[in-house]
Amino acid sequence: MAKILTSREDIRAWAAARGGNPMLMDTPDGTGSRTLLNLTFGQHALNSDGNEGPDRLNGYQLVSWDDWFDALDHSGLSVRVSDDPSGGNEAEFEFVDRE
Repeated sequence: MAKILTSREDIRAWAAARGGNPMLMDTPDGTGSRTLLNLTFGQHALNSDGNEGPDRLNGYQLVSWDDWFDALDHSGLSVRVSDDPSGGNEAEFEFVDRE
């Protein structure tokens, strides 16, 4: 079973509970560019002074939650997550059109 998260508070709480951090990547799109969204999990304190991981991952750049949510809103997307408490990949998610 899945649920769709639309509020900033719900999305951030879901990601934070799983050690998630927001990431963006600008990519060419015809004559302009578009912004791709992602979340990365399992790396502690990515933006702290004691950085334990890269600030870039596969072309994605770590960003603030405000910047990430602005891109999410601009794209008209929500986040679909599993609400199955029995286990599986707790960090599994996908972006879906906001309806």
